[in-house]
Amino acid sequence: MITTVSTTPYGDQKPGTSGLRKKVPVFQQKNYAENFIQSIFDSLEGFKGETLVIGGDGRFYNREVIQLAIKMAAANGFGRVLVGRGGILSTPAASNVIRKYKAFGGIVLSASHNPGGPTEDFGIKYNIGNGGPAPEKITDAIFARTKAIDTYRIADVANINLDHEGTQEVEGMTVTVIDPVTDYAALMEQLFDFDAIRKMFAGGFRVVFDAMSAVTGPYAKEIIENRLGAPKGSVLNFMPLPDFGGHHPDPNLVHARALYETMMAPDAPDFGAASDGDGDRNLIIGKGIFVTPSDSLALLAANAHLAPGYAKGLAGIARSMPTSGAADRVAEKLGIGIYETPTGWKFFGNLLDEGMATICGEESAGTGSSHVREKDGLWAVLLWLNILAVRKKSVLDIVRQHWATYGRNYYSRHDYEEVDSDAANGLVTALREKLAALPGQSFGALTVATADDFAYHDPVDKSVSKNQGIRILFEGGSRVVFRLSGTGTSGATLRVYIERYEPDATRHDIETQAALADLIAVADEIAGIGTRTGRDAPSVIT
Repeated sequence: MITTVSTTPYGDQKPGTSGLRKKVPVFQQKNYAENFIQSIFDSLEGFKGETLVIGGDGRFYNREVIQLAIKMAAANGFGRVLVGRGGILSTPAASNVIRKYKAFGGIVLSASHNPGGPTEDFGIKYNIGNGGPAPEKITDAIFARTKAIDTYRIADVANINLDHEGTQEVEGMTVTVIDPVTDYAALMEQLFDFDAIRKMFAGGFRVVFDAMSAVTGPYAKEIIENRLGAPKGSVLNFMPLPDFGGHHPDPNLVHARALYETMMAPDAPDFGAASDGDGDRNLIIGKGIFVTPSDSLALLAANAHLAPGYAKGLAGIARSMPTSGAADRVAEKLGIGIYETPTGWKFFGNLLDEGMATICGEESAGTGSSHVREKDGLWAVLLWLNILAVRKKSVLDIVRQHWATYGRNYYSRHDYEEVDSDAANGLVTALREKLAALPGQSFGALTVATADDFAYHDPVDKSVSKNQGIRILFEGGSRVVFRLSGTGTSGATLRVYIERYEPDATRHDIETQAALADLIAVADEIAGIGTRTGRDAPSVIT
């Protein structure tokens, strides 16, 4: 039976670049999740009888909202739902399922790399038919609808069994529970030289992959151990847990510290990697060397032709504005396009769909390609393994050879998390007010060349996205970028990106923070970070 339920708006359901994220108790309020899901459906057209993909990262409250979404999809007229067994679908795997089965779209339940648990984070986002995050015109429509919604539609039926593959029916709508790994693993076998990687493992190459008790575990276990033959135990923390084992599933040098220490030890494995809560981010560490996400993007682009799926070369490279310029130099040498976009994977979608770019990346450990329309943590790990298998060199040697060829972009991100929102917004407002006066000013040996608030002009749909981050560029190529992040659920996160290009190969082994010390000091001087935030140090440095 289909039921129409009266409801009232909550007024705070504005989706960001990664959907709607709030604490679990917020989503548990009466009709809160239902309001947002109905607002998604009310903002779409032409989906009657079509297929909807549903899945999530397995965090707390995942199963409950999946049941709601299935019943509401049936009540609103979808013809079929594909849902991952156990409610599990990594974000890149969901994108692949949408694309492979030509679904109308998908609902992905995740708060990405944020903590999970009864009082922690939860999220809902909508992906369109190309497999990518909904563009702003759709998220804006969803938000507008959440402010006026007065009813939602739901099938008054029992919950379906999510733990057994097969087909069930809900009010005339077919629900198929699928293996969450099979389609994704098949795609990876098409892209990469699994035989070469198997041979490398058989020769004694050692890998450790930390799934961080998050969604990538089943994927990594199946692909790295079962299909590629890495020794059992190579994949750590492979069981997805509702609270991620009480840990923060963000693959950086703070939250994956144990992996870093393993890789810095004298008896370290050859290659270390990790992924995050929903499987779209990655951490790459070689024996004795951490590879920054910006360098990883450049290295993957420079070597992608070694993998079968990219043997014909790249159409172009796209990077988010805060990501270092290392990839720009690769694009220049390859003679292909380089595109600088705002932060948020949806901005890469048009470039990928138009065939203008093949590999994309963000400094926040997100890298991917045209194979799906999301960043993909395990994909990046497998491409690294393919490169290592073909080049037969260590990560350290490959990175150093890359710097010798292209120069080194010393790069770091300083995150000030859960800053008072008024203080963070005040800092950004004050910076914007002084931008026009900065060019020509000197701070010690550093002179400001240009300063602006980045605006992106999409070359495909001609849309303009303003206020995407404050850039201060210094003579000689150094820069500092300030940006408020929307990925948290409390307070504000101020991200400060610091970069210096060093073409001299004899100066490529300076410790990163030391190489950037003068820029770090100038960033604080210009923005008044310590004074305005009350912080004397970042929460996280990557």
